[in-house]
Amino acid sequence: MRRCRAEIRDAVAAFCAARPVGARFVHCAADGPAGSSPSMKWVNPPVAFMLHAGVPLLLDVGTHLPGLQAGDPARAAREGYPGLLARAVPGTPSYKSDDGPKQTPECLIARIDLVDALDQGRTRLKLTHAQREALIADARRDRLDAVLCLMQAAWASQRPDHGLPAAIDPREGWILTA
Repeated sequence: MRRCRAEIRDAVAAFCAARPVGARFVHCAADGPAGSSPSMKWVNPPVAFMLHAGVPLLLDVGTHLPGLQAGDPARAAREGYPGLLARAVPGTPSYKSDDGPKQTPECLIARIDLVDALDQGRTRLKLTHAQREALIADARRDRLDAVLCLMQAAWASQRPDHGLPAAIDPREGWILTA
């Protein structure tokens, strides 16, 4: 696995190095509206490695990838981006950090505000007290990010064509709600 990751990193780094400064990464059409990182990144966040690890598993089991790859329509995979939904709550600063020293009281307050907004029905999410506390306590943000992505998937499941725009590049896909 390390060899594969090194090959991916080296290939992407070589591609980026050949591009002009300030335009090293190629962004997909949904990156701008979503505020997401390009799929070429191998650090902070390592999207290229996530794609390398996840997409083959989805393809192996015949998952339907709307706009990209036909598969079992009962098992559709959609791309969500939790930061997009989190930013939809006005005034919400960063709510997460993988780095312990950066898990500040301000991040805690941001998680409380975000969970309050979700729980107060503005987004149709109903939480038990224990669920609410677990989301707030998760300073690394894995649980809260999962809930935000599930909410985006629920939104898409209620729309024609999974909520995708009429025209997307079949090499790129689309981030839900972007």
